[in-house]
Amino acid sequence: MITKLLLVLLAVAAGSVALVYAQVSADNSQGLTPAQIEQFVAQDAAAVSVLDPPLDPTVDPPGNLHAVTVHLFDPAHTGLVGGEWVKGIGCPTNQPVATYPATSPTGTYTDGACPTGDPNDQDNWGLLLTKTGPTGNNASVEAELHNPKGTTLTELGYDIRKYGLGTSFGPLGSHCGAGAPRFDIVTTTDIFFLGCSSPPPTMETLGDGWIRLRWSPVMAYNSMFVLGPITGTVQRIVIVFDEGTDTSGGPDQFGAAILDNIDVNGMLVGKE
Repeated sequence: MITKLLLVLLAVAAGSVALVYAQVSADNSQGLTPAQIEQFVAQDAAAVSVLDPPLDPTVDPPGNLHAVTVHLFDPAHTGLVGGEWVKGIGCPTNQPVATYPATSPTGTYTDGACPTGDPNDQDNWGLLLTKTGPTGNNASVEAELHNPKGTTLTELGYDIRKYGLGTSFGPLGSHCGAGAPRFDIVTTTDIFFLGCSSPPPTMETLGDGWIRLRWSPVMAYNSMFVLGPITGTVQRIVIVFDEGTDTSGGPDQFGAAILDNIDVNGMLVGKE
């Protein structure tokens, strides 16, 4: 069931597309084309139908972030999007290692990007998101954060698997573009968009094969695609991946990303 609030916000966003065209032409600092913006708004409106219904606040208290679940939006059954939590591909924090030829742990390993992680994740789960082929394909992966409702955002982020000697803007490793993987944040006042590289993160922690990205204070584009602080109280947060292997804006044409330790106000979730 789609809430009235979300329907209203998505309608506002859809009605803003014409105005966005002029703004993007004048200032394309966010790296998004008018076609991308129109597609984001339209796909987000359609994809809401596959997301989980809002949780019962009497059973799950507001702000009790504890899981991130994956849904596929692929109405034409193209088979070109996928996503799931996969054991063993996450950002390792104190994970046991067995130096060859040992058959039992001889120590632990922590990637420099993730000195902290989800304390409930013992199996190094990672969130794999993929879109193969053209970005214009009407399909996406939606990873919904369970029950961030009631939160006033002070920090958002995730760890992303990329070559740690570069930056999140580098071409090696997971896709990190202006539009994906992005946070879509629905509040009591508007809907906001925060891409992996737009606006740029306020903090990057480099590791061996990972980079920790954080946005604090949280700035994002509203439904008119004006950059500013997030207003209102959070109702839903979804991570969307809908950029394919043809992304002309780069920094790559990889069409996939591996994430871990989804961060809302310092609370980390590293598995479903």
